[in-house]
This record gives sequence, structure tokens and C-alpha cells, in this order.
Amino acid sequence: MADRVFKFTEKQLEAQTILAGGATHNMLYGGSRSGKTFLHVRNIVLRALKAPNSHHCILRFRFNHLKASVILGTFPKVMKLCFPEVTYNLSKTDWYVTFPNGSELWFGGLDDKERTEKILGQEYSTMLFNEASQIPKQARDTAITRLAELAETKVMDGDKEVVTGILKPRAFYDCNPTNKNHWTYREFIQKQDPETRQPLPNPSDYAYFKMNPEDNRENLTAGYLDTLGALSARMRKRFRDGDFADATPNALFTDETIDKWRVLDGKLPDMQRIVVAVDPSGSGDRDNADNDAIGIMVAGLGVDGIAYVLEDPTCKAGPAVWGKIATSAFERHEADIMVGEVNYGGAMVKHVIMTSRPRTPFKMVTATRGKVVRAEPFSALYEQGKIRHVGVFQPLEDELTAFSTVGYLGPNSPNRADALFWALTELFPGVVSGKKNVEPVERPQFEGAAWLG
Repeated sequence: MADRVFKFTEKQLEAQTILAGGATHNMLYGGSRSGKTFLHVRNIVLRALKAPNSHHCILRFRFNHLKASVILGTFPKVMKLCFPEVTYNLSKTDWYVTFPNGSELWFGGLDDKERTEKILGQEYSTMLFNEASQIPKQARDTAITRLAELAETKVMDGDKEVVTGILKPRAFYDCNPTNKNHWTYREFIQKQDPETRQPLPNPSDYAYFKMNPEDNRENLTAGYLDTLGALSARMRKRFRDGDFADATPNALFTDETIDKWRVLDGKLPDMQRIVVAVDPSGSGDRDNADNDAIGIMVAGLGVDGIAYVLEDPTCKAGPAVWGKIATSAFERHEADIMVGEVNYGGAMVKHVIMTSRPRTPFKMVTATRGKVVRAEPFSALYEQGKIRHVGVFQPLEDELTAFSTVGYLGPNSPNRADALFWALTELFPGVVSGKKNVEPVERPQFEGAAWLG
């Protein structure tokens, strides 16, 4: 098969017109796999080749995410399709690329203080803030102070290099839009200072353009758009339609916070404790299709002191089925304890677990406070990165982002979130204040003893 040849999509050509304008700050936003990052990386390489010995960088909040998506993904693809004749050297020690003309392209994660300081120790002609929805404004503001290199553009005239001008410093941004409270929306769309809400003194210096996966259909695998179409309404709005969502008033959990700390590379520390939590809906064995789901969540506390959401086996089923699903998750993850909320059905929950797996360490807990009050202690832990999702849990995240200080604003009961809060309460008992009704953990007494579950 012949190698592919790069060709702009119609939307990329429109975007190039915006990016070639006079604005210093240029944001491409929209749905997933719409070609935003590819276009930015291509333009950065082009600028590096036009200005010998110039410096450029691509930053993301977490370096591991940048490494997986850009360093080992988008960048080599750009070089192969757009610059096949250009050789380059990638340092896998300091993570930067050197081009034949002496220009350098550095990669960094803003969550690593030592590495960030090293990268920001030099000046740059171009900076790309990849997945800007995950990057705190303060981190962007610190980094942007290094957009100060005045590199000369040159061409060869026979055997001589001729200076043709100065490369205008530019900051590029790409993001899947989150909500209208985010600094990217306020700064680029509303042309406001995100902190003071005052109009920007130089609004023309902030340009933006929307690109969606439908615009990049020719470069997508078959069925990808159908996959996006099957997402929840909230996720379709963000990843297919590329729209900023109306902000939940006083939201306890946000997309950008969950995204910021999400674990996508599968690299986890050893777990010192794993919990399977159940939040039952009271469904019977039959006619449960219209009932609420049985919330079942698996979470573990790593040796690094961080809680990791490991699996969501939530189901709509009667006790005989959900009991097997919950106890199978317990065995699969080699969990330490199961926690069950007993407002629905009382001792029924314990009975179901013990019937499915008789020797399971089990603790019954009873909710004495409202859902929002139970959720609030974990909001700050999410912000601090003390709770991280291992992969994407779409239904759970839909529920979490509907929690607000004024109440739960989601359409259905948040059984997944409730189960997660019980698991997190078990992992972080010191975080939750107030009196809780908790039944002692029941464990096997000794080998051969009768289990009195």
C-alpha cells in the first residue's frame, strides 16, 4: 500500500486562515479526533524549520498523557505525513527533538515541578498548551512568561543564509470544551479576564476556531462517529458536538478536574487496601428494567496515598445477579472488604453478599445525611488529585458532574456516585466527619468455623 500523502481537510484550511492571522493566542476547540492537535503540531514544526536554532515547546498538564498522545502518537505521524524528508533526533532522556537546522521542540508536563522549571528555564518562539481544559490558568500564566524568543527566519540564497524576518511569538491551544466557567471560554470566547471578568484590553490578540470530528471524517476509522453518537447527552455535547456546556452552579466535581488526574497509561502503584461498595436500589429479581441501577464500585488506596477508581460493575438486576457481580469483582480485584448501604432492604444486602460468597468481610453502613453532604468532603480530594479515575467511567462521571452545593441536579438517582462515596469513606475515614451508623465488620473466626453471615 502506498504511503498516505497529507492533505488539508476543508475545516483545517479554514483554521489555517485563523492561525495565520495576527493574534498571539490561538485556540482550536471542538470534539474528539477533529484534527486540532495535528494541525498545531504541524505548524510548530514548520515554524521550527523556518527559524534555525529556535525553541518551541508542547505542554500538557500531565507528562505521561503528553507522552502517550503526542510524543509517541501525533508528532511522529505529523513528521511522516507532512515532513517525510526531514530527519530529527528525539532525546528520551530530556524529551526534546532536535531538527537539522538546530531548532528544538521540547515536551513537558506541568504537573512535574522540577521538569517544568527546567523547560521554563529558556525562552520559546512557540508554545502549545495541549488539552488546555486540564491546565490550571495559573500554570498557563506562569508558562506563558517564557514566550519571549525573537528568532530570525532564514532562507538559503545559494550558499548563504538570508534573514527574512522575525518569527512572531505565538501560543497555540487545543481542547475538548468543558463548561463555560473555564478560563478558556472566558478568555477566548467571552474576551474577558477570567479572574476579574473585565473585558480584555487586547481582545483581537485571542483568536479561536471550532473543529469537530464530522469535519475530519475522511481521517477517522469506520464507526468512530457512531461511537461518539452513542455517548450520553453530556458527553456528546463535548466530544462530538464540541460545545461548551452550561456550568453547573457551584459544581462539586468538574470534567476538567476529573480529566486532569485521569490515569490512561494503566500504571498504578501497589494497593494497600481495595474496597467494593454496593448501593442497592431495592430492585427485585423481576421487572427491574425501569428501576434504578444497583451501584457497584471498586476503588483502591495506593501506597502513594491516592485513591484510584478501578471498576464500575454497576448493573440493573435482582439480588441473585447483582450479588454475583459484586462478589466476582471482590475476587477479581482481591479486595479487602465489601461495604453495603442498607437503607433499602436492611439486612437483605448482607444476606445477598453472604449467599453469593459466604466468607466475605462485609460492613453495613446507613446514610444519616443527604447525598450532597456525603459528596462534599470528596470534592476537595478530587481537586487535589487524591482521587483518580483509571480510564473513563462515563455514567459515573455524568452523575458526579451533576452534584452541586445546591443539590443533585441529575435526571436519575446517582447510584454509582453513592456507591463510590461509600468506598471512598472506607478508604478515607478521617475525611468524613459526623456520626455514622456502621455495623462492625464480620470476618471468619478460624478455619473450619461455621460462618454466621
